[in-house]
Amino acid sequence: MEFAHQNKRLISILAIALAILFIPLIAMGFSNEIRWSILDFLVVGVLLVGTGLTLELILRKIKSLRYRIILGIALFIVLGIIWAELAVGVFGTPFAGS
Repeated sequence: MEFAHQNKRLISILAIALAILFIPLIAMGFSNEIRWSILDFLVVGVLLVGTGLTLELILRKIKSLRYRIILGIALFIVLGIIWAELAVGVFGTPFAGS
C-alpha cells in the first residue's frame, strides 16, 4: 500500500512539473514578450523535476515532520534563488549569462 502511495506522489510531481512548463508555452502564443528556447524549457524542466525528486527523497527518508518541513522550505528557497538568477540575473553571476 505504501509503495502505491509513493508512486502516485511521484506521478503527481512529474505532472505538476509538466503543468508548470505549459504556462510559458501557452503564454508564448499570446505574447511576443515571452520567448523561451528549447534549452530554456529543458533547463527549467530539469530544475523542476530535480526539485520534485529531491522533495520525494526527503519525504521518503526523513521521518521527523519537523525536519521534513525545514528541508522542504530550504529546498524551495534554493529553487527560488536559482529560478530568480536564471530569469533576471539577481546576483549577476555567469550562471545567468551576466
